[in-house]
Amino acid sequence: MSSEPARRPRRLWALWAALLALFSPLLLTPASAPAATATDTTATAQADPVPGMFNPRQTWLRNSTAGLFLHWGMYTQPEHYDCDSWQKAVNDSGWNPDYWVKETQKIHGSYIVLATFHSRLGYARPWPSKIPGSCSTKRDILGELIKAAKAKGIKVILYMTDDPQWHDVMGPESFDSAAYSAYKGKDVDLTTRPGFGEFSYDNFFEVMHNYPDLKGFWIDNDNEYWEQHHLYEQIREQRPDMLLSNNNEDTPIMDTVSNEQKTGMTPDYDMPAAYWTSMPRLTESCYKVPSSGAWWYDGQDRPVDTALNIRRYVANAGTSYKSLMDLQAQVDGTFPPQQQAFTDYMSKYLDPIWESLHGVEGGGYLYGGLRPGAWNDGAYGYTTVSKEDPTREYIHVTTRPAGTDSGTLRIRDNGTKVKRISDLRTGKKIAFDQHDGTVSLKDITTWDPYDTVFKVETERHRQGLYPSNTVRATATSSKDGHPAADLTDGDLTRYWDSNAQVPVSVTLDLGGVKKARYLAVNQTEWSPTYNRESFGRKEDSARIKDYKVFASDDGEHWGDPVKTGVMESARSTRYVDLDTTARYIRLEVDSTWSAATVIPFYHQLRIDEIAVGHSYPVSHGRG
Repeated sequence: MSSEPARRPRRLWALWAALLALFSPLLLTPASAPAATATDTTATAQADPVPGMFNPRQTWLRNSTAGLFLHWGMYTQPEHYDCDSWQKAVNDSGWNPDYWVKETQKIHGSYIVLATFHSRLGYARPWPSKIPGSCSTKRDILGELIKAAKAKGIKVILYMTDDPQWHDVMGPESFDSAAYSAYKGKDVDLTTRPGFGEFSYDNFFEVMHNYPDLKGFWIDNDNEYWEQHHLYEQIREQRPDMLLSNNNEDTPIMDTVSNEQKTGMTPDYDMPAAYWTSMPRLTESCYKVPSSGAWWYDGQDRPVDTALNIRRYVANAGTSYKSLMDLQAQVDGTFPPQQQAFTDYMSKYLDPIWESLHGVEGGGYLYGGLRPGAWNDGAYGYTTVSKEDPTREYIHVTTRPAGTDSGTLRIRDNGTKVKRISDLRTGKKIAFDQHDGTVSLKDITTWDPYDTVFKVETERHRQGLYPSNTVRATATSSKDGHPAADLTDGDLTRYWDSNAQVPVSVTLDLGGVKKARYLAVNQTEWSPTYNRESFGRKEDSARIKDYKVFASDDGEHWGDPVKTGVMESARSTRYVDLDTTARYIRLEVDSTWSAATVIPFYHQLRIDEIAVGHSYPVSHGRG
């Protein structure tokens, strides 16, 4: 990972109008465009119709659950300070790419990200290169890995750094500026950002042309030289099949954005609470499996918290994120004993519940499903919805209920009528009752130590909601391009923006005097759920805090609020339960959670959809 003390502010995405493209047949694979030279600074690729949106090249990663992140290079302990000695150590140790492929399979991963050309690992290039400037191996390690991975259906992505500042971190100089200058026919200082930008730019083109089965680049921030010389546009032009992923920055031209190593949440495994990228953006979470230490092997057999890592894995699957799991390969490529024990355990643990983690989307968001998060009596967990069959859902209980009623689990139903519930591992039927917006699972006697999974069979469509096309929304303030009409258009990829105005109110016209039992509010998941600082950036929740609800038959006379409260700062659908009859329902937002000092989030209210419920599904089943 990059080791810059602070990162440039991320570019916030705003264009998600093409959700239907996800479900459209992806029949055509783009053909490669005519090649350009690495020194061509005028190439301008045809951009995606909506930058960063769905494209056939993304399909395999959208269908993935996890990947293996490998930081491995010259400064893997014990360090080597020249290319020949490192390569000899790798060869003498018996390094074999099949090991990494097998370990990826154990975590049920679909891809490997190889981080060897890394600022803290000696800027080594594990491929034979004609471009002088830093360590380049004679053995084609990258090529061997790509070939071995492809044989098992696993993709390889190459990590590329933007950062030259650690060129002498271990003492010896990593760069040979004189050799690169002679190669280029001009003076280039690789220790500067422009010089390193040019050197790394040339390397992008070399591997892009030499490895047709390389599936993309994982880019640790941007280099100004790349941007000025249209690097990404040229990659799109020459290799439209390649994925581009950026770390800690949401750049529209990128296919993927990665949220790095989030900590400090409650519970500690709920990394999504700190994410700032929302569906349907293709996103991943990259994190270290060992509990301490660097991203690379530092000579110690670091401990692994099995419970934390399994729950992180589930949390990411439950929010449609990919888990890019960092394991610390030694010089011979193998993992230290405690990390090896973890992958061995994962290979057995995941099999019985795999259908609930793969081929699914996170439940409670734009894909429907029971609501995840905090449940009764201290219980916590996630839900997933099958992409193949949306009537099949799964409840993942990562923290079980406590107290005297520890055998009962109560979950908000999100308008989903439940038909049948069973324990996924055993097949045992679970007794349940459903009414007043809640499903209660009863008489649960067996809990898994990490993730108890229940399979839930449901009716296909949500029940008890007024159709979105029968409700009209207006607001006291809206930002251009994000009108109040987007609140009831049935499309959670479009949102209403209050234009930084709070207090602000939204009025829903039901078209006639009707029963209103609750409001279901889907806020845009573009901010963390709590005040935090990440990589030198202050972040906070942009969600609703204090609110009032008013009701009126004529839209003119409102009276006292029918409901006043504080909406919790949490992900997924939030509910305001009512018991009123009216034509007009007004939600007044008096404050949001962000502190006034966190300007990018303060009063930046965005809501994807507000649905009005007229009744609750009712159902029950016996175990």
